[in-house]
Amino acid sequence: RPRRRPDVVLGDRGYDHDKYRRLVRALGVKPQIARRGTEHGSGLGIQRWVVERAFAHLHWFRRLRIRWEIRDDIHEAFLILGCALICWRRLKSLR
Repeated sequence: RPRRRPDVVLGDRGYDHDKYRRLVRALGVKPQIARRGTEHGSGLGIQRWVVERAFAHLHWFRRLRIRWEIRDDIHEAFLILGCALICWRRLKSLR
């Protein structure tokens, strides 16, 4: 299947530099990066929080917190299993 580029890339203040903005634009993607020195409340944190929360849930599994497996396929299998368990727990709590 063909790879698709995202329309927008979200970034925090750590990536607020013209070099990064130029690199992203050269790929044909619109950068949406928070500016340093501006007040918080740009709205980027709402989307970013979802990603950070997903990583936090995956860190519940000690085996995924530190990558012990040498083979990529085994690590990916544990990652898929962890995601499945997170979804199952989430659905179970909604009943």
